[in-house]
Amino acid sequence: MEIIEIARMTSKGQVTVPAPIRVIFNLKKGSSVVFKLTDKGVLFLPCEITEREVYTQEEWGKIERLVAERGKTYKTAKGAKRHLKSL
Repeated sequence: MEIIEIARMTSKGQVTVPAPIRVIFNLKKGSSVVFKLTDKGVLFLPCEITEREVYTQEEWGKIERLVAERGKTYKTAKGAKRHLKSL
């Protein structure tokens, strides 16, 4: 399948993805895409960005031990980070 669409770049470097392409790849407002430079040109690919744990299990263990010494526990990385910054 070959589909050719043309778009014009704005002065801010923005390009509107043509509607047929948005439909095919189910791109909505806020969708993430990747641009990959290849020998043949630029690939434009939809992608998903997923949240991942900031700390490893080992690091969480260390944080929990440090916090336990001070009598506090945290259920989120955000809370633990705030505490670590305050030390």
